[in-house]
Amino acid sequence: MWEYTDKVKKYFTEPVNVGEIPDADGVGEVGSLACGDALKLTFKLDEQGRIADAKFQTFGCASAIASSSALTEMVKGMTLEEAEKLTNKDIAEFLGGLPKEKMHCSVMGEEALQAAIRNYKGLEPLPSEEGEVVCQCFGVTDKEIEKVALNNDLHTVEEITNFTKAGGGCGECQDKIQAILDRLWDNPPRQPVEVKPPAAKKKKLTNIQKMKLIEETLEREVRPALKADGGDIELIDIDGDKVLVSLRGRCSSCAASQATLGQFVQSKLREFVSEDLVVEEVKP
Repeated sequence: MWEYTDKVKKYFTEPVNVGEIPDADGVGEVGSLACGDALKLTFKLDEQGRIADAKFQTFGCASAIASSSALTEMVKGMTLEEAEKLTNKDIAEFLGGLPKEKMHCSVMGEEALQAAIRNYKGLEPLPSEEGEVVCQCFGVTDKEIEKVALNNDLHTVEEITNFTKAGGGCGECQDKIQAILDRLWDNPPRQPVEVKPPAAKKKKLTNIQKMKLIEETLEREVRPALKADGGDIELIDIDGDKVLVSLRGRCSSCAASQATLGQFVQSKLREFVSEDLVVEEVKP
């Protein structure tokens, strides 16, 4: 399980500004339900041109909810010029930090805010979306990879995956990501590896407890998102730490189905049940 700061826990368990402003001045939507993270941000300006209200609707993990909620608090009272300068690092710092594997949640917040501001100005989608798609699983372009690498001083493929999810699906794009990094950084020095003490082992679940938690997590965290995107999932069997499932509906024929299983379904089960679980698809 990831270690969350008290502020992340607070904004996750008690999120503020949840919902949608019906007559919003700016609307920004990023992400995909099928891929595990989606965010819709709306804001309303006052007579002085400052953000008077901001609300969010998001689907994702604790970090996604906390980042989105914190973002709406941060932008209130800002002018659009001030809000445009807000970055994912500002969101993460406001929350007291995020696990490195969850930094993409703060990036999603920054992108939603930028999209909402551009929507207010009547502009086309973000320039980063005009680049060449490098990661087919998550639709991440070379421009997005370059931007996040430069803004956050990222030098490895693993870091890019943590911030954008690119490379975390089928893995076929990892060489392309490395090539982009090679172009950006001229022989970057190796980053020192932080050696962390082993985490305390969690109490082992009984088979019955594990089965119940898996079923509850699929029903509560996974199935609603897949159904919203025209898909579904069926639990076929549980063999030790191996969870056998079958994708239904649109998910069964989606090109990103393996990414959905690995980055979404498996991620949710590891977060709420056990880090040892491995999800495998059973074809009908």
